[in-house]
Amino acid sequence: MPGAIHDTPQEFWRPPVALSEGAMPDMVEVCDQCQAEFMVGARFCHVCGTVRQAKADSLVRPSWTRYFQFLRVLEFQSVKDRLGLSTASLIAFFMGLGCILAAILVGVIYSVQNFADFQAIQLWRMEWLLGALVAFVAGILLKRSGPAEK
Repeated sequence: MPGAIHDTPQEFWRPPVALSEGAMPDMVEVCDQCQAEFMVGARFCHVCGTVRQAKADSLVRPSWTRYFQFLRVLEFQSVKDRLGLSTASLIAFFMGLGCILAAILVGVIYSVQNFADFQAIQLWRMEWLLGALVAFVAGILLKRSGPAEK
């Protein structure tokens, strides 16, 4: 071990390389559980026994963000991986869903006053449904055939 640092005498009571304070991670000053101050150099709380964390670990996200954790399921990349679709295919799939939603909303938004209005609404629904059909077929044609490449 004396060869770790050249021309340095080895002493048995001291390591060959001194650890600098800058290399040590900063530790939290107050216990998260009982709010007691940590003693200097302590790794555990002297009151409750909780392990002392580094400052980077002690930074907690705001509490309101945990309510939106379920939205991670709707992230574009997670949906893409779960369905096994390419980007173009997934976009076509979402366009098809949008067209189906538009076909449903046409009937909800517009009211029928006479037979001509009924025919116009049905024509709009058919156009939206044909758009959805085209988007779904495009999604099928754009779907990758092999396993997902990573």
